[in-house]
Amino acid sequence: MRIRSVLAALAAVPLLASCSGSGGDPAGGGTSAAVTPRADSGFTVAATGDVLIHPALTDQATSDGGGTRDYRPLLAAIAPEISSADLGVCHLETPLAPADGPFEGYPEFSAPPEIAGALAATGYDDCSTASNHTLDQGVEGVNRTLDELDAAGIRHTGSARSRQEAATPLVLDVHGVKVGHVSATFGFNGKKPPAGKQWVSNTLDADAVLASARAARAAGAEVVIASLHWGTEFQHEPTASQRQIAQRLLGDPAVDLIIGHHAHVVQPIEKINGKWVAYGLGNSIAKHDEPRGTTEEGLIGRFHFTRSGTGWTVDHAEYVPTVIDLGPPIRLRTADDPALAPARAAQAVARTDGIVLSRGAGGQGLTRG
Repeated sequence: MRIRSVLAALAAVPLLASCSGSGGDPAGGGTSAAVTPRADSGFTVAATGDVLIHPALTDQATSDGGGTRDYRPLLAAIAPEISSADLGVCHLETPLAPADGPFEGYPEFSAPPEIAGALAATGYDDCSTASNHTLDQGVEGVNRTLDELDAAGIRHTGSARSRQEAATPLVLDVHGVKVGHVSATFGFNGKKPPAGKQWVSNTLDADAVLASARAARAAGAEVVIASLHWGTEFQHEPTASQRQIAQRLLGDPAVDLIIGHHAHVVQPIEKINGKWVAYGLGNSIAKHDEPRGTTEEGLIGRFHFTRSGTGWTVDHAEYVPTVIDLGPPIRLRTADDPALAPARAAQAVARTDGIVLSRGAGGQGLTRG
């Protein structure tokens, strides 16, 4: 059962509120195991990297829609991977514009709102929204983005429309298991939240992330995932800061998994204190003005959680290499997609394997899916 179906079926039942401001009881009066059968066999999380809507993607979506914007074909090839997971997690990096625009690319993004519906159609249940572009269109852009995600049925965390919303943890019901999700970014490209509205988006500080994770635990979360926008663009190797933050967070019982993005290239995955960090999942979908090859490569990280004693732990972790096929048409594909040129697929897999496994994850149990 997908999370959106659970929410629809329980429309009259108070839910644990999220940072999306969907209401509910922040003390933990959300959906319960009595309503949704508990996943004693475990559950799988599928996560991807940056959704970065450059103008060329909007041109492709307009062509695919016959004059209207339809981003679903861009993402359709990964839908089986995302929708088959119990929890699909994306990172929506760009703020969304009104339906009639204006639409902008780099350096201050303003993306068409139809991408939200396409993410839902792909199978995503939840998106992190704290990034260096969160404030590109000011508070109004934040509000529009979260409104569009709400309308698409996608939960979200990382930015907020009110102080109360920012303080309310996102706790999702995944087959009866309560999963918390927190999100933070290293900064906003020099922009600052308006005075008195620092809560509009979470900034990356280990203490603050841990405080958010503990708040999610207090609201009933049994597992907490941290989505972190960090690192150096186009650099595969995680920075010293990334490694230090990962050590701090995964050394604390409040955080169970770290999902990273921002670098726009794939970064390693490793296990720290028995828990996984994916430093950078690369781009999910993007079309840079100057493609580098590496900027068209990404990962779907898949993590299966199982009950371990009184808590939950990942008993199986794998990664699925992806490639943005620049076409035409532009399409996001898994590297084993027969529609992808064999030479390009082999190049992407070899490079991705080398980077992802460079910190010893293969010996720690990580496999390629």
